[in-house]
Amino acid sequence: MSDLRHSAPGGPPSKSFRLDRQRGKLMGVCAGIANYFGIDTTLVRAGFVIATLVGFGSPILIYLAIGLIAD
Repeated sequence: MSDLRHSAPGGPPSKSFRLDRQRGKLMGVCAGIANYFGIDTTLVRAGFVIATLVGFGSPILIYLAIGLIAD
């Protein structure tokens, strides 16, 4: 079995979640999620805004938890 976390040089990149502080606006959470899933950062940010409006603010706590725990 292949283990993506311990890839050889020149092999496939390891797929692990990292905050992207260079492209991030606040903590880099949305940019990190976008990098991990290979989608546009704007879509993730819009998703968080919509989820915050629909979820009565609970996604804000999830965002802060990810920002403090990750990396």
